Amino acid sequence: MFEFNWPWLLLLLPLPALIRFFSQAGQAQAPLVLPNLPYIETAANTVNTKQRVIWPLSLMWLCLVIAAARPMWIGEPQSIPQQGREMMLAVDLSGSMQVEDMQINNRMVDRLSLVKSVVADFIQQRKGDRVGLIFFADNAYLQAPLTFDLKTVSGYMQQAVLGLVGEQTAIGEGIGLALKRFDQAENTENKQQKVLILLTDGQNNAGEVKPLEAAKFAQEQGVKIYTIGVGADAYYKRTIFGNQKVDPSRDLDETTLKTIAQQTGGQYFRARDAESLSAIYAELDKLEPVVQAQQQFRPQTDLFHWPLAIALLLSIFACYLRQGARND
Repeated sequence: MFEFNWPWLLLLLPLPALIRFFSQAGQAQAPLVLPNLPYIETAANTVNTKQRVIWPLSLMWLCLVIAAARPMWIGEPQSIPQQGREMMLAVDLSGSMQVEDMQINNRMVDRLSLVKSVVADFIQQRKGDRVGLIFFADNAYLQAPLTFDLKTVSGYMQQAVLGLVGEQTAIGEGIGLALKRFDQAENTENKQQKVLILLTDGQNNAGEVKPLEAAKFAQEQGVKIYTIGVGADAYYKRTIFGNQKVDPSRDLDETTLKTIAQQTGGQYFRARDAESLSAIYAELDKLEPVVQAQQQFRPQTDLFHWPLAIALLLSIFACYLRQGARND
């Protein structure tokens, strides 16, 4: 849609005609001279020359006034994602995450590779949310603060490597660091929903903060914690001594993870393979839906440079006509 930002400036269009009308009739006078415009001595020029030059000057005045009114093109309405929540992801990087009991496209991979492939996609789908990333093992450290730059956070997740922060599992430290970052980023004018998604395949065996104590603080701060336990189910393996039970997830402390989730109003999930982990994050989309855009804007494109360019060309043309009249 085309419109003028300052349409009242179009009232200046008849200004040259009004000046001419109220000037003293029949008396020679100096014409209105604008900067950088050709000066026309009407008393010395012939009527023919005057007629030849007046029309490009008139068009030039028209273009200048239109440019001053700031014409613009208003585009179709576009939605703006409205920020709805702050979401921290705490991912276990302990040594047990290298166990190859997960499958991707019928290929056995370690647990961290599976988490990377699924969590990175989940992060990029959180339009309108601020997302942060925490890695924990012997200790917890902040990989990415709360930010709207989902592409960068997803990239950090893809770059995670085992052994970066130790071999053990400090679940309480991961929760505590997330709560600290939530508190530092809190906006008192716009209370936002705060969510922590904690993903681990073991039990707390490191750090000074106990997981249940950290969960209590989370409850007091209004932070929901969704816990995800990673690991395949037990299976029987045939050996020379007969069928032997193998449990890759024997170190997974599901009881604590369930308690943490229940205490904070969240939920516990179990990821046994790629399909189940993807289903978990699909379920999280339902539990913590992205707020639909409630604001709209219409892109604006300024067009004033076009009439200005035409005015410049007309001024050059007027100079050419004036010079031609003098040569004649």
